Amino acid sequence: MSIDKALEAIRNGQMILIYDFDDRERESDMVIASEFVTTEKITQIRETAGGLLCQTMPYKLAEDLGLPFLSDVFYDAGEKYPILRMMAPSDIPYDRTKSSFGVTINHRDTYTGIPDVDRALTIHRFTELIFQDKAPADIMVDIGKEFRAPGHVHLLNSSSKILANRRGHTELSAAMMYMAGVKPSATICEMMGHDGHSRSKEECYAYAKENNVPIVNGDEVIAAWEEFKQKHPEMDV
Repeated sequence: MSIDKALEAIRNGQMILIYDFDDRERESDMVIASEFVTTEKITQIRETAGGLLCQTMPYKLAEDLGLPFLSDVFYDAGEKYPILRMMAPSDIPYDRTKSSFGVTINHRDTYTGIPDVDRALTIHRFTELIFQDKAPADIMVDIGKEFRAPGHVHLLNSSSKILANRRGHTELSAAMMYMAGVKPSATICEMMGHDGHSRSKEECYAYAKENNVPIVNGDEVIAAWEEFKQKHPEMDV
């Protein structure tokens, strides 16, 4: 099954593609478990996918660490800067929920933060820190010491009860990480074409076949996730 091949690839630190839905973004994202990110992997993503590089965060963990949705930051700041409330993302054409964007970060040991080596360091070290076996307050201190914001890695906060309230690439990727048994943070990037548009579904499936990269779609992920949750009722994500 394609879902099994994709999960195995994730466990092995390899890339997969996730196509969402024909009635949503109609886009494919290149996805890798954040814990396996290297400079070479970021270069591959940049050269092959070419969209916006982002790192997903579990909803509860982001909440515990005080890492907000960016739309909430803008709304709260609207008291002082009214234009931020005027630009609230209330009309996203493919999504009835708010944007999953969180804050942006750079590791303090980076220079500008944008080269592949910088973003790889930011993602890899952030993943190490947020999944430490420590109290959230202690992790917050570690993050404050090692990271600055804003930066060049976009965090994406998954919604609560993933794939129940929102079915974006953030949640689809998060579900794949949980099912693969790796640290539940994915690094994702949209597949862009050479015509000024996102790469089509057909092109992405052809790329996956030609390059032996597993590809799954949103319906496959949701079906597998529902089965996984039944087997693991203790999971509250």
